[in-house]
Amino acid sequence: MNLPNALSVIRILLVPLFLYKAMTGEIGFAAVVYVTAAVTDGLDGFIARFWHLQTRLGVFLDPLADKLLIATSYITLATLGMIPLWLTFAVLSKDVIVALGSMVKYLMEGSLNIRVRAIGKITTFFQFVYVLLALISAHAFGEGSETLLAATLEGPLAYLTGAFTVISGAVYIIDGFRGLED
Repeated sequence: MNLPNALSVIRILLVPLFLYKAMTGEIGFAAVVYVTAAVTDGLDGFIARFWHLQTRLGVFLDPLADKLLIATSYITLATLGMIPLWLTFAVLSKDVIVALGSMVKYLMEGSLNIRVRAIGKITTFFQFVYVLLALISAHAFGEGSETLLAATLEGPLAYLTGAFTVISGAVYIIDGFRGLED
């Protein structure tokens, strides 16, 4: 297993630790685990591209690790009341719809070639940052605090993250329909 794939596996293994620490109220520790996982996301892609270490396994592991981390963090933080439920539904719905569409396309065509779009990377960035700021806010100020950060998380940043999520989902759905034969 090469280094980028190992980093993706580490990210997958960090997900249950993040979940446990967040659910037991150790928000600061959960934030450290989350940042570590997010850093491995950036590193694995950089290393794979820079040293030409892309593999078929990596093409599968990297998005799997991302989706596990994103889904777990949004569900966990929504359960804890730290992020809006509507945003969690938007994030999860987009990923489920895109995954199901990809599966249908694969079954119909026998192959799957998903182009990574800039909007997808921007969306992932906003989704990661949103969770990180929610963790920082809860750890530093307590859940339900009336700070500027808390207000931003409930308002503009939530709506921006939601908008990017919906737009990127639409882009991937449109891409998925292109090339499908009747």
